[in-house]
Amino acid sequence: MAGAQDFSLAVRLSKRWARFTQDRRGATAVEFAMIAAPFFFLTFGLLEVCLIFIMSTIMEHAVSEAARPLRTGEAQEAGMTEAQFRQAVCDQLFGVLDCDAKLYIDVRTVSDFASSSLGSPLDGDGEVVDDFVYEPGGANDVVAVRVFYEWDLITPLISQPLRNMGGNRHLLQANAVFRNEPFGS
Repeated sequence: MAGAQDFSLAVRLSKRWARFTQDRRGATAVEFAMIAAPFFFLTFGLLEVCLIFIMSTIMEHAVSEAARPLRTGEAQEAGMTEAQFRQAVCDQLFGVLDCDAKLYIDVRTVSDFASSSLGSPLDGDGEVVDDFVYEPGGANDVVAVRVFYEWDLITPLISQPLRNMGGNRHLLQANAVFRNEPFGS
């Protein structure tokens, strides 16, 4: 008698298992739940990289446009100050970056193009070492313009590979190195 009960129990369980595996209600929800985390991880990571790229491009444009008066000598002849140059850069940022707190500007006269590599402005802890100067140079001088911005990363866990500063930040950088045109007397 016990063998017959075990057999009927086994038959009932196998029939229930067959019905369970054939039931497709909710399968899409379960499948989406399994892939949702990697999908959102990749989507937000991609958006973070896109934002960094867009902000870097905006900064490159701002540096190029703001450095033009330095290159032509117009800024030197007009006596452009560091604050005025900073404002010229900020005017070209279209209001998408905070110009006051997180923007660093370094304008240096260098001896030649080979010595224009000035290294990283970050210390060992990933903080900005503020030893920047404003030296627009004279006629025929080689000038290196560097602009830095502390970008706060939006996705703290996803963007760890993008971090190059202390905290959850990425230092954006835009450069222009040029020889000033002959100007003035």
